[in-house]
Amino acid sequence: MEATMRYLSLWAASASVTAVVVGMNPVLARSGARAAARAVQSEAMTAAADVQDAEGKSLGTAELTETPHGVLLTVKLSGLPAGQHALHLHEVGQCAAPDFKSAGGHYNPGSASHGYKNPKGAHEGDLPNVHVGADGALNADAFAEGVTLNAGATSLFDEDGTAVVVHAGPDDYATDPAGDAGDRIACGVVEKKEGARGQGPGPRAASGNRGQFLRDQG
Repeated sequence: MEATMRYLSLWAASASVTAVVVGMNPVLARSGARAAARAVQSEAMTAAADVQDAEGKSLGTAELTETPHGVLLTVKLSGLPAGQHALHLHEVGQCAAPDFKSAGGHYNPGSASHGYKNPKGAHEGDLPNVHVGADGALNADAFAEGVTLNAGATSLFDEDGTAVVVHAGPDDYATDPAGDAGDRIACGVVEKKEGARGQGPGPRAASGNRGQFLRDQG
């Protein structure tokens, strides 16, 4: 009899817990989902590029963060000429001064033509022009759609890595292969942050589908 009573008590407790879970308040359920989403976001793959000028002086950084649809770039630089400048992701993780030609062409795993105005464009490494104020400061966000910091066909950490490049002039969004943007005046090798998630080889640092503009504060 005593054993039977213990069994019934345990069954009642279990039923109560089940009822609470099944009948969970929708507000609490949504709150839990948001918390889970924040946890995933906090574990997002991140990377950074130390952007330098032709003399090897550090101008600042470009921070890269993995998102569900591409990579967000947050660029904070100083010491640049005022005006409009092209900003691109280039196909090789090398920044040999003074011309930075070691960075190769635009990152373009899809073999597209250059430019948002080109019917056959754009490169995955194409990004919107950015504005540098009279004080030489560049503070801008840009979004590179379709690329990733994780392993894959459009990974920025492919065999030879990737670089962030600033050009002397603006991109005309049409002219192949680089938008007639002029010389490369600053360059930074994209490198994984220590402790960041993800697989795949890093870029080879040298000694010495479309981007979307989000914010530009000159």
